[in-house]
Amino acid sequence: MIWFGNRDGGSLIGSELNPINPADRGFTVGQGVFETLTVRTGQAFALERHLDRLVRSAYILQLPEPNLAVVRDAAHSVISANLNAIGDLGRLRITYTAGMPEHLPTLILTCVAQTPWPDSTTAITVPWIRNERSAIAGAKTTSYAENILAMAVAREAGATEAIFANGLGNLCEGSASNIFVVLDGEVLTPTLASGCLPGVTRELMIEWFKIKEAELRMSVLEVAEEIFLTSSTRGIHPVVRLDQRFLEVGSVTSDLRQQFQTLAAREINP
Repeated sequence: MIWFGNRDGGSLIGSELNPINPADRGFTVGQGVFETLTVRTGQAFALERHLDRLVRSAYILQLPEPNLAVVRDAAHSVISANLNAIGDLGRLRITYTAGMPEHLPTLILTCVAQTPWPDSTTAITVPWIRNERSAIAGAKTTSYAENILAMAVAREAGATEAIFANGLGNLCEGSASNIFVVLDGEVLTPTLASGCLPGVTRELMIEWFKIKEAELRMSVLEVAEEIFLTSSTRGIHPVVRLDQRFLEVGSVTSDLRQQFQTLAAREINP
């Protein structure tokens, strides 16, 4: 079951139906935003933080402000409708697009089972850049072709993520994750000015563990003692191979991962 409607309301429909109008600008030109959340034991983790970012992304794309009461109700409905299918771990996606010209925006929510990530991961750097001066910098948009192509290259290289620099040659982010490095025992992550997405897990890491944001050259990846990725579905994910460099899962990353899991388990909406 999926939830389909607009900012004023909607309902659950069968997943075999195709409710998207061909003239929807989310479909024709990618004018839409989205959020992906982890669902644990029937509850969406950090829902309010994701909704805050949904509103910010919609503002950047000049979409009408989402009706969060409708989104909350839709999230509850679609999770409940798919609870038997997703079990203890699921993935909720909220998609909000421009809709048709002179019509209300389209709102679609889906909830499916989430396969757990392995304990560690691999990544490559790619030759393309993030534009830190882009009109949509900081927005989580449905214009995802660049990420998909980068991920295809990563998979061809046997990796699960592609790491981007920005236009200044600084470390930015992964195609669907934020990146952290451990340098001389200190954990650092690129600033939002780098053009990276303001990830919800990134935000929690900074708040909970007082991690510093810094301008980091791409060369930091050659000397960092530890590297890890974060995202809503990955959590804290240690990188054990980056390009041709092999790394250990270090004590800093391991400790942070354990602490994050403990704190996240205490409160579903931190």
